Amino acid sequence: MSDIIEPPRLSEPELLPPLSIHALASKDEYSRCLIEGALIEYQEAERVAFDQVVFKNVTITESSLQRIELTDVIFDHCDLSNVDFSDAFMHRTVFRDCRLTGTDFTGARFQNVAVTDCIGEYAVFRFAQFKGASFERCSLVSADYYQSSLKGLTFAECNLEQATLAGCKLKGVDLSDCEFTGLLVDLEDLDGCIISAEQAASFAGLLGLVIK
Repeated sequence: MSDIIEPPRLSEPELLPPLSIHALASKDEYSRCLIEGALIEYQEAERVAFDQVVFKNVTITESSLQRIELTDVIFDHCDLSNVDFSDAFMHRTVFRDCRLTGTDFTGARFQNVAVTDCIGEYAVFRFAQFKGASFERCSLVSADYYQSSLKGLTFAECNLEQATLAGCKLKGVDLSDCEFTGLLVDLEDLDGCIISAEQAASFAGLLGLVIK
């Protein structure tokens, strides 16, 4: 995790009182609790707020939780595949060993967010804003970052095969230890992008080069 990312402010998370939850309503607020082993399904709610909460082995499915607010939150071994988290606000939040396949983060704001050892294939981050965020050892195959602000985002040892970075300014973005044979990018946005010598072949076609 990058040292510029502030971790969740959770004192003694192992002592958080457990909370049983299976349904959510718009503008619900939850604070200082452990939600473990829950199945939350078929929910539609906006602006649900979680503050100093740990989710452990939780599955959320078939749900729309737009504008969710997450502050000092940890998701540990959770399945959030295909959940609609569009326009979310996340601050000091960690996703660890989670499934984020197809999860929709369109327009979300990521501030001090670490995503580690997660499966985020086909996840959608369109128009997202990253300010102090990282993806580390994640599978992001075909993930979509179209027109996102990546200035405060780092990737480390991620699989970015066929990820969409079109419309993203890549100056200073280091992809050198990530895995991919092709990315969807705009030529004018590549200026200043950091890649390895082996990855250069992936961009040769964009530049009209033929490698012999």
